[in-house]
Amino acid sequence: MSQQVIVGLNVVVVALVAETPCVMTVRQFTDIATEPTVGLPFGPLDTERHRTLEEGLRAWVQEVAKQPLGYVEQLYTFGDRDRHQSAFTDGGRVISVCYLALTRAAGQVAGNATWESWYDYLPWEDWRAGEPPMLRAQILPALTGWVDAASTADGKAKRQHRMDEVFGLASDVWDSDRALDRYELLYEAGLVEEAWRDRGEAIPSNLALVPGKVMAYDHRRILATAMGRLRGKVKFRPVVFELLPEKFTLLQLQRCVEALAGKRLHKQNFRRLIEAQGLVEETGEIFAEGRGRPAKLYRFRREVLRERLRPGVKHGY
Repeated sequence: MSQQVIVGLNVVVVALVAETPCVMTVRQFTDIATEPTVGLPFGPLDTERHRTLEEGLRAWVQEVAKQPLGYVEQLYTFGDRDRHQSAFTDGGRVISVCYLALTRAAGQVAGNATWESWYDYLPWEDWRAGEPPMLRAQILPALTGWVDAASTADGKAKRQHRMDEVFGLASDVWDSDRALDRYELLYEAGLVEEAWRDRGEAIPSNLALVPGKVMAYDHRRILATAMGRLRGKVKFRPVVFELLPEKFTLLQLQRCVEALAGKRLHKQNFRRLIEAQGLVEETGEIFAEGRGRPAKLYRFRREVLRERLRPGVKHGY
């Protein structure tokens, strides 16, 4: 007997709120929990009503959360078996076409939607205040235990290599683009709740899971995918334009890039790079706040906005 295939739409909607990259989340019931579970916005594709997937996505988010979307791009298609079991699926296999969307309008959202920092779900990715203490206090020791638990010497060597690569131990360089690789390694090592939930097994009483809020289904994996994509994209496309007001200071631009990258940048080096790339131009206006020195207001050059495949914000790390 063939299994019904259901096509759904997922979206990671990102907005910048007080220098914090936030994602839209919704409260939803699942069959794997007795309480409402937080997840990313998800809905079925209405093949009769919408001509394209993106058209359906925009209309659906507007209807459900009263949230207009700016930049939208297809992120990935997720279709693993048993990844999305609920009353909605009725036993069918769910193929989710996932999108990444950016918006400046991070206002009040309707229904059961809200805005939350993406670092609430992937806290080890935020290095803006330096290396997160949880890394050496909890995550790396737990992964070392997972490496040592390999049944063969070859298996142990392979696990150690992956750990060294994705957590920057081999080169002493944290590659911010590898957010998905890090989440998947923690999942494979059984250090996030979703790993045990998906196996249908109880979490061992002696196991300390790594910090980070849990999401429904495989939505935290989708979020990690979006984080890595956006961090890589900001280096070669000016997508930060979609998160900033039309006019901004260079400090606001830097803080936006830092928020997405999860890492502080050298102020003067950043400004030299911005100037060399020719991405922005002065507006002739200034921004004065408090007692500090007024700052010049900038905007992205029109030529850059017309051809967004051109260079992005190379931030020098």
